[in-house]
Amino acid sequence: MSKAYTGGCTCGAIRYSISSEPVFMNHCQCRDCQRNSGAGHGSFLTFAGRGDVKLSGDAKQRDIVADSGNVKTSGFCPTCGAPVCLTFAAMPDLFTVTAASLDDPARFRPQAVTYAVRGHTWDHLDPAVPKFDKMPPAG
Repeated sequence: MSKAYTGGCTCGAIRYSISSEPVFMNHCQCRDCQRNSGAGHGSFLTFAGRGDVKLSGDAKQRDIVADSGNVKTSGFCPTCGAPVCLTFAAMPDLFTVTAASLDDPARFRPQAVTYAVRGHTWDHLDPAVPKFDKMPPAG
């Protein structure tokens, strides 16, 4: 087993530790991720099995209707405002954290760019990472 993925918000009021490996790591260029990150994309690690997640602190939550039409819930710190995690109503076992919230962001290795159809020419991402106009099929 590898070392747990740990991280949290900017001020430390929210902390997490995840003992499993991510099932997906991606850059997302949907408009919500652009707005939430203040940049051209958000970067995320998604884990299967919420039982492997230890979360401390009280995240403020905001529901968003995603490009897919499904509801996703964004968790952020009510003190510093930093985005930390996402959950998905249609896939309740998944838990997603922002790459920037990791204690060791170098552990993030993107496997895909999702919603590339909404990307901006000024948002230069690694051309070797596969791009998908929407979310790629699972599997």
